[in-house]
Amino acid sequence: MGWLYLALGIIFEVLGTVCMKLADGFTKLVPSILVFVFYGLALGALVLVLKKMGEISAVYAIWASAGTALIAVIGIVWFKEAITPMKIISLTLIILGILGLELFD
Repeated sequence: MGWLYLALGIIFEVLGTVCMKLADGFTKLVPSILVFVFYGLALGALVLVLKKMGEISAVYAIWASAGTALIAVIGIVWFKEAITPMKIISLTLIILGILGLELFD
């Protein structure tokens, strides 16, 4: 169940960040409200993950880095941000870091 909460926490964090972009400096009401809703759900899920899985260092690192990688991909695909060799290398390193935390713990 811990992994489900972790996945939900990552998804909610990513949705909150996307809504932050869509809120346009809190000038759009619905995305602005959703920023707080999704971040609240993300943090709630993280609390449940820590209760189930325990290790804050690995849990938080996976949560934060997976969210960062997903946001970078969404930025490139959805918001048409530039893709550069350094972004590809950096995303690869983030993913390898997540795998390293999980596989070699």
